Amino acid sequence: MSNLSLEEVNELYLDVLKEIGNIGAGNATTAIANMLNLKINMHVPKVELLPVEKIGSSIGAEDEIIVGIMLGVEHDIEGSMMFLMDMQSARHLVNRLMMKPADYEGEFDEMELSAIKEIGNIIAGSYLSALSGLTNLVIMPTVPYVAVDMAAAILSVPAIQFGMLGDNALMIKTEFGDDFAINGYFILMPEEGSYDKILKALGIPL
Repeated sequence: MSNLSLEEVNELYLDVLKEIGNIGAGNATTAIANMLNLKINMHVPKVELLPVEKIGSSIGAEDEIIVGIMLGVEHDIEGSMMFLMDMQSARHLVNRLMMKPADYEGEFDEMELSAIKEIGNIIAGSYLSALSGLTNLVIMPTVPYVAVDMAAAILSVPAIQFGMLGDNALMIKTEFGDDFAINGYFILMPEEGSYDKILKALGIPL
């Protein structure tokens, strides 16, 4: 079996990835709604396969301060993943979780950063559970870490790591919220050898 690059992934595979994105986003939204005890409306996620070097420009300005949650993917599928949010979205989620005033805009303290990690755990776990459920593969996230910095700085390290794993990444843009729209970007970069495993598990001819 030859290793497949994302350039060789066909439209059927992309459709399956979109469906995984839809299921994962739904799972994540439900989990966050339960955690915050509120009703959340969700828009259909936008799924793209992008060259690693174009991830930053697709998200926004390089000097924009964002929140990044990065973790590894292991077991049957190996690779890395990230969840990125703009500061307003991250602050809104944290304020709701920590029961702070909706207009509070202070810098994140250690407890709030820990809360962001937990949010990242829930979101990443939801997407990986969707992929695992469709493929029957064992896919587990590692312990996440959080960075609050300019987009270019946050994306520089994973861009190098992603570049070692493959040329492209799967990016899923999600939007959900009640009276406030939360914008987030989920980025999955499996090792190239993992593509074959996913395709085979989904019954797609190689």
